[in-house]
Amino acid sequence: MRHINVHKLSDEATFNGFHGKVLLWCALIIIFDGYDLAVAGIALPSIMKEMGVTAQNAGFMVSSALFGMMFGAIFLGTIADKIGRRKAIAICIFLFSVFTAAAGFTHDPVAFTAMRFLAGLGIGGVMPNVVAQMTEYSPKKIRATMVTLMFSGYAVGGMLAALLGKGLIEAYGWASVFLAAGLPVLLIPFILKPLPESMPFLIQQNRLDELKKIVSQLSPSYRPDANDRFALPSTDRAEGAPIGKLFQDGRGFSTVMFWITFFMCLFMVYALSSWLTKLMAGAGYSLGSALTFVLVLNFGAMVGAVGGGWLADRFHIKYVLVGMYALAAVSITLLGYKVSTEMLFVLVGLAGASTIGTQIVTYAYAGQFYPMAVRSTGIGWASGVGRSGAILAPIVIGTLVGMALPLQQNFMAIAIPAVIAMLAASMINHRRSASASHENLGLAVPAASAVAGK
Repeated sequence: MRHINVHKLSDEATFNGFHGKVLLWCALIIIFDGYDLAVAGIALPSIMKEMGVTAQNAGFMVSSALFGMMFGAIFLGTIADKIGRRKAIAICIFLFSVFTAAAGFTHDPVAFTAMRFLAGLGIGGVMPNVVAQMTEYSPKKIRATMVTLMFSGYAVGGMLAALLGKGLIEAYGWASVFLAAGLPVLLIPFILKPLPESMPFLIQQNRLDELKKIVSQLSPSYRPDANDRFALPSTDRAEGAPIGKLFQDGRGFSTVMFWITFFMCLFMVYALSSWLTKLMAGAGYSLGSALTFVLVLNFGAMVGAVGGGWLADRFHIKYVLVGMYALAAVSITLLGYKVSTEMLFVLVGLAGASTIGTQIVTYAYAGQFYPMAVRSTGIGWASGVGRSGAILAPIVIGTLVGMALPLQQNFMAIAIPAVIAMLAASMINHRRSASASHENLGLAVPAASAVAGK
């Protein structure tokens, strides 16, 4: 009788076609997700004109998706650890595709707001699930790179919305960019077929034939045997309420630090995306089209995400994260001072790298911190709490803009959360993380604890 530790197999696997397939499909889901989130901002001027809404009401119409994302991240992140990750991902794709398309059929602000809220449930819910999926199925030595590569699809989706949006809106009206977002619902069967289920979930459900098939793809050297028993470290077994597991085994303080880090990071991301163009235009800069700004910010985000992931696989991910938040504090503060247009674009790129890019590395760290069995729950709650920062940011910075403060003070207000996030990230106790516990245990699992179906 062999006792097989699936976590160790995943950690020590060599990158192959199976890993590439998981990366491809997860990245595609994130591209769709990024498009759906960005599309409302791209179409907002046309929507305001057609529906005759004020700027204040338009802001609420857009932010309704953020409220949905907050609840979606918490609920659909947590439920995935109970119903399986594939089902949860399918529900999320259905929600964000169908209800983003449905928003294109609305003709009044209330109906539009309701559709965006429902779409937001899927947009927010899919993130913790694909991060958990990618973390589980990535070899340890390239894990952070794989997660951040996948998540850079978010910036690709944002750029796709910006590039397609102008042409589609001019030719067919604002509704067209929303209707286009409904197409991914047709791909659900094609996405779910190659996407593997979570291994701890299969062990808990005693679906061992399915598990053996996945393990043989994950590690081609594995040969299934009828007497195989699959093991998980005790920390990777979900018992009781998943939310309670986030505070067990000395993880409570670090869980709160993750929540603070996510809140501050998402505050910065949405403060910049909501007010950067307006602030710089008010300062008298000639920046060309807003489209160029969106592209520079998102290009910086992609470089920051992939570069941060590459660094995190070579150095300690926690300290890479602390350094990236320090860069955010410096680059955002400098945006408040008069510089050349060329230097301004460099600073905007650095701000994108150290805010949106850092958010992606923060997701990667949360994925590595929590045990497999509650990984979606841990990332979901951190993301959900973080969304309250995203909702608050446009309001807080909008209030400051209305007070006509000097430019430096506005950007300092956006940079302060970077300092708080840096301090919170530095206080995360890495010794309590799942990855550290596996290292300390040497990934050895006693035979008695390796009972299939447990």
